[in-house]
Amino acid sequence: MDAYVVVTLLPAMIADVGLTVDRIEQATPLVTGFLGGYVVAMPLLGAYSDVRGRAPVYVACLAAFAVGSVITATAGLWTFAGLPWLIVGRVLQGLGGGGLVPLTLAIAADLYRDSRRTVALGSVAGLQEAGSVFGPLYGATLAAAAASAGGWRFVFWCNVPLAAVCGTGLYLLHRKLEPGTRTAPQQGSIDWISAVLLGAGLGLLVFALYPDDPANRATGSLFIPAGLASIVVLGAYAWRQLRQIEPLIPHPLLRSRQFIGSSIANLLIGGALMVALVDVPLLGRLVFSLNQLDSGLLLTRFLVGVPVGAVLGGLMARRVGGWQTAMLGIAIAAIAFVQMSTWQTTELDLKLGPLRQADLALAACGLGFGIVIAPLAAAVLDLTRAENHGLASSLVVLARTLGMLIGLSTLTAFGLHRFHQILGTPQLNDPTVKERVDHLARLVAAAFLQEYREIFGIAAALCVLAGLVIFITLGPRTYRFSATASR
Repeated sequence: MDAYVVVTLLPAMIADVGLTVDRIEQATPLVTGFLGGYVVAMPLLGAYSDVRGRAPVYVACLAAFAVGSVITATAGLWTFAGLPWLIVGRVLQGLGGGGLVPLTLAIAADLYRDSRRTVALGSVAGLQEAGSVFGPLYGATLAAAAASAGGWRFVFWCNVPLAAVCGTGLYLLHRKLEPGTRTAPQQGSIDWISAVLLGAGLGLLVFALYPDDPANRATGSLFIPAGLASIVVLGAYAWRQLRQIEPLIPHPLLRSRQFIGSSIANLLIGGALMVALVDVPLLGRLVFSLNQLDSGLLLTRFLVGVPVGAVLGGLMARRVGGWQTAMLGIAIAAIAFVQMSTWQTTELDLKLGPLRQADLALAACGLGFGIVIAPLAAAVLDLTRAENHGLASSLVVLARTLGMLIGLSTLTAFGLHRFHQILGTPQLNDPTVKERVDHLARLVAAAFLQEYREIFGIAAALCVLAGLVIFITLGPRTYRFSATASR
């Protein structure tokens, strides 16, 4: 829920740290910082849990998440605790949260085998994605109810006792598991240098994509130097991986067509997924003139479909086949994005029977994304042994989150730059002040609508590319839902 809670809390958060609306691009690190922490932590913590055991690493991640929540909640209370302080808190939350999802997937993969694994993974993914449904509404509702107790800050203060409860519950569950099903520590070591290189390279990539002046250019001033530095550092990481006897990412995985295909598909899907998560509520506010809560409710049409699709995808993959299920899901998402790229300012008034067309398109889009999750996760986990499930599951979520991170940074820069291009210099010749303001509001809404149409079209193209990758690399001759590889 915390990954998505900023969707409705962001305006209040940036206002309390002194950020103005005309410099909204400065708020992107509040989202990219959280996702960046995810990306850096996932492969390291997944591999570390394979060596040290799942439960200790899981509890440590919860502790980091709680500390990050405290830092976030105190942003803006003192002169030194401004926007950078808030970003640090979100990054630390991401570092802690970066271990929670893949470790849960790894535990499910440890406990279940063969075709039952896809159902288990789909169920875990469904519960995980359910947080995205409740996140925006959870934040808005709790902040409103606790207005006198800190508003949005109260949402993050609640994470401290929640983390304590979750950590205690996991510890007790781990003790009650049968010895044969416990995720016991394995012999081995962690390649810390490779992990640092990977994290630094991805961090530099985020800096390269940061849009610091979207009114004049689509790329930031650090695009070339930070981009080149990212290439050098990631190149050093790749070179070290090739020379290591036991690299962070095992050589068999790097040589697997199935692993490479799943990773590329997840990367593309993550970019398209972020379009819906960020742009739909903004579209509601800026084009459809909805209030903060109604914009969050509009997004829930999409979010409700994701956990339903995740469970459905796990069941379908078991009966129909993995690559067929993944192709169906990504096709549904692509078609929905194509329909969304034709939206008008009156879209919310159009109905198909008793339901609004916009609601159906958003629900179908979320359903399609959900269906893809379990098949792509199983495609990678089927390639690995039980002692490597922590790393493998981390890589699955890492690819999708990296796509979300790159998608958010790139499309924010593109979208804001296109907005300024489309809007241009408004010619306000109306006789009264009110008519001038109304005329400018119409121009701004039209510019935002055109911008979002183009971005939805780009998201549809990303889905089509992901479908092609799935068919080529995970198609009928290469993808089998069996435990042959893991055995």
